[in-house]
Amino acid sequence: MVIVMGTVKLDPAKLEAAKPAMARMVAASRAEPGCVAYAYAQDLLDPATMHVAEQWKDRAALTEHFATPHMAEWRGVMGGLGLTGRDLRVFEADEGLPI
Repeated sequence: MVIVMGTVKLDPAKLEAAKPAMARMVAASRAEPGCVAYAYAQDLLDPATMHVAEQWKDRAALTEHFATPHMAEWRGVMGGLGLTGRDLRVFEADEGLPI
């Protein structure tokens, strides 16, 4: 299992305009065969911060994700979304246990 966690900061003035592109990215990513989970969540105390949480069945699935047409589109529109910061990390993990 591969987990991607982190944050993306957007220009607050462009946040509403960015949401359709983010929704397309989430929907397309969730449809990938190696995707276990994929989500963006707005921070309650800092609305310009989006939390990113992704789970992939393995490193190969994440590598395939980076090569998809929707990832290419996402890279193309990110600059126009008012991206002001990004801190994403990749973690290797087991399947985990229920709490």
